[in-house]
Amino acid sequence: MSTQLQISLAPDVEARLRAQASACGEELERHAERVLSGTLLAPSLDEVLASFRKEVAASGASDDDLDSFYEGLRDQVFNDRKPKKSA
Repeated sequence: MSTQLQISLAPDVEARLRAQASACGEELERHAERVLSGTLLAPSLDEVLASFRKEVAASGASDDDLDSFYEGLRDQVFNDRKPKKSA
């Protein structure tokens, strides 16, 4: 069972929705349905991060430990991307 809605959109929102629908080759109503469904059914940031937060809590790592770990990773990536000097 589906529900039909009639909503009022600000002109700039409607124009953007129409442009997106056109770019996707979709009818306006189908595109609006897809955008709303995707937004409403997508997991929240808390849901996405729940398992990571659980693992961090179980590890006993402090905020400082995590900062050091991720700073080390960032530095390693930065150094790996630097052009190598010719000898």
